Amino acid sequence: MELHAKLVRSQLSFFKPFVAGLSLEATRKGQDKLGELMTALHRREVLVRDHDFEHFQGAWVMPKDQRRTGVILYLHGGGYTCGSLEYAKGFAAALASECGVRVFCPAYRLAPEHPYPAALDDALESYQYLLQKGYEPGQIMLAGESAGGGLIYCLCLKLKELGMELPCGLIGISPWTDLTGSGDSYRENRENDPSMTPELLQFYAGCYTQDPTDPLCSPLFGDLTGLPPSLLFVGGDEVMLDDASALDSNLQLAGCESRHIIRPGMWHAYVVYGLDETHDDMDDICRFVKEKLGIS
Repeated sequence: MELHAKLVRSQLSFFKPFVAGLSLEATRKGQDKLGELMTALHRREVLVRDHDFEHFQGAWVMPKDQRRTGVILYLHGGGYTCGSLEYAKGFAAALASECGVRVFCPAYRLAPEHPYPAALDDALESYQYLLQKGYEPGQIMLAGESAGGGLIYCLCLKLKELGMELPCGLIGISPWTDLTGSGDSYRENRENDPSMTPELLQFYAGCYTQDPTDPLCSPLFGDLTGLPPSLLFVGGDEVMLDDASALDSNLQLAGCESRHIIRPGMWHAYVVYGLDETHDDMDDICRFVKEKLGIS
């Protein structure tokens, strides 16, 4: 079953004023329900096995039709404040099923209970776990949407800082790379975006960090030299459009390979909805995975 963009957009626009006033607890519950729905859509195509760490949980989501070597480390979105393991399994299941590759998704600790650097520490521990499982860095790809899309770049900056080898590729879906909200699109797309507001993002940023200019929180301000190839997606109507566009520009200025796809009329993290009109984007993801991870 695939959703249609016009219907989803109308629903997002209708609920936007209500979402802005919801408690964090209510927002978390709503996001978890979305993850459960996405997992259900691919239940017959994947196998799921949970894995517990000391401070957080993770899960392996494995396609029954595995066609790729390696693994995708998927970091979920949610403004660093939302997203349980059930939510993470949702898009992880879509990636595993569509691309025929194993996906590991950690439910990293959330702010404000666990502010920076908890999410980054958990992402790093997950990466190290995959190395311990026998995966070489060249067999690991990072993917994430929204906060998770920014976090995959923060993780790469941390790996560089530690002198560790980087993964083979990065897939950023509407990546939140500038927690200061300095891009012009925060103002220009304020009315166009059916799902997100600058005020909500600033609330999330304040929950997560006291210094939104820190490159390990806002990778847009970091040294991106030497990062692996990137595939970036962003909706033309989202307030965070410039987060992805500026990241793409900075990556290319740093000599990195980057492909940047802007979907006119689309909203924040539209790719995770599995829309009928944007299935080409999942095809692009699968081609990128095939190119970087290979065929089993």
